[in-house]
Amino acid sequence: MSITSDRAESTTASDTLRQKTKDGSVISGGHLVAKALKNEGVDTIFTLCGGHIIDIYDGCIDEGIRIIDVRHEQTAAHAADGYARQTGKLGCVVTTAGPGCTNAMTGVATAFRSESPILHIGGQSSLSQHKQGSLQDLPHVDMMKPITKFASGVFSTERVADMVSMAARECFTGAYGPSYLEIPRDILDAEIPIEKAVIPAPGHYRASTKSIGDPNDIEKLADILVKAERPAVLFGQQVWASQSQNEAAAFVRALDIPAYMNGAARGMMANDDPHHFDRTRSDAFKTADVILIVGTPFDFRMGYGKRISAPVLIQIDQSYATVGKNRDITMGLAGDPGAILKAVADAASGRIDKGSRQKRQDWMAELRQIEAAKLEKLLPIFHTDSTPIHPYRLAWEINEFLGDDTIYIGDGGDVVTISAQAVRPRNPGQWMDPGALGSLGVGTGFSMAAKLAHPDKEVLCLYGDGSFGMTSYDMETAQRFGAPYLAVVGNNSHMNQIRYGQMAKYGEQRGNVGNFLGDVPFSKFAEMIGGYGEEVREPDQIQPALLRAREAIAKTGKCAVINVWIDPNEYSPGTKNQTMYK
Repeated sequence: MSITSDRAESTTASDTLRQKTKDGSVISGGHLVAKALKNEGVDTIFTLCGGHIIDIYDGCIDEGIRIIDVRHEQTAAHAADGYARQTGKLGCVVTTAGPGCTNAMTGVATAFRSESPILHIGGQSSLSQHKQGSLQDLPHVDMMKPITKFASGVFSTERVADMVSMAARECFTGAYGPSYLEIPRDILDAEIPIEKAVIPAPGHYRASTKSIGDPNDIEKLADILVKAERPAVLFGQQVWASQSQNEAAAFVRALDIPAYMNGAARGMMANDDPHHFDRTRSDAFKTADVILIVGTPFDFRMGYGKRISAPVLIQIDQSYATVGKNRDITMGLAGDPGAILKAVADAASGRIDKGSRQKRQDWMAELRQIEAAKLEKLLPIFHTDSTPIHPYRLAWEINEFLGDDTIYIGDGGDVVTISAQAVRPRNPGQWMDPGALGSLGVGTGFSMAAKLAHPDKEVLCLYGDGSFGMTSYDMETAQRFGAPYLAVVGNNSHMNQIRYGQMAKYGEQRGNVGNFLGDVPFSKFAEMIGGYGEEVREPDQIQPALLRAREAIAKTGKCAVINVWIDPNEYSPGTKNQTMYK
């Protein structure tokens, strides 16, 4: 038979399958995947095509699920993660077998350490070829188990939708995280009578996740907080991920508690809110009599909890396994952050006398004075006119540029660490960073996902020049799907966070080995893909360049790259102290 007739026969068979699917008589595995994803609220998948997974695409078309095809699977996984962070819904990445899966692993691992709910669906060769050395065959499930909450193969077409639902459910059990499903090609392509398929109905098989844990502990915590004179609270990633920001804000206002935020919780309270603090966490924690840690683990970012010395330490977390990990605590509550905070606020309502409330307000006034002094000390470096441009000046200019609806994304090492000193997002959900895994290259996927999730918001990503070189080709993908964003590259021609440690340990000659990247005018990249690009070497030109980029994006619908040449010999305090390794 000729190739032409083979194709014609294949097309006819495909058309017949689609007609049967629409008639409701038979359905393929790929179409079952799409139906299950739609039932889980998935409206977008991020993918790179491969022969193992094409029937999923066909199903997504019928179900109205948007297909975003990228140039590298790492970007697809980061985009699924970013989409989950921005929408609060399940993110989904679909990859082919072998390198398709392995390319996505960094993005899945990033979601795992960041507690982001994504479902990774991977292809596999047919079951009939098991252990025969088929194309792109790898033990994907075994590889994915350490970096997911749930990983499994699917071995019958009848169970495809049921397994998708099972994997999705695991993503939201306790602390959120990724799941992985491997579906062999013959399972995806097989047609079965639709009445034999197990398709869980949406919304009918989920338990409530709004647990407050033990009600007695709610009362105990309320008693502790009512009696405290100098309580302080730190809100972390889980507060935003569980959409608990309103309850968290109401909690601190009701009890007059100074609040600090890290990770995705940044921006959940207005910068001028009297209970919002951001430069005095160490000062507050040194003198607080009660510290409440909500939704963030005692990992390296928290000094493994060892730097906290309050007489009373309370931890609230979605995961029982995280509570009390790495250090002893006074009390731990496992459950939904918002539900717990609301229950505690209700239990403490009306019980704080006027004198105690005044003591708290006096303490917050003291902290506010320290905050003002610390900002005053930073202002000279934020405003410095030195050249090459100081990275602190770049961070300050970006903060001044941000609008009320600008989503800020940091992708890099030292340049992003420095930005945390200056950049203050204006609203909840408008700060994104790599998280605890410290992955470089997240920015492109995060930016594309953020713009797709919120087309009416501005998206700005600050890259280091190292991270920009990793995934930036998918800026073209963002443009292709109508999701343009502004990329600012803090270009010091090095992997500078590592460079400092090398030079400190081995001297300048050997310290530059393995971290020099070269002087690359990245604005040319934007021009190559039809966008706007500009090089900036003078500090007073940063703001005008950003404004021109904003205007160009609005006018053309294309991305913009502002390449800012920053001083390679300036570092963040954390880098100088090498705190990430302590």
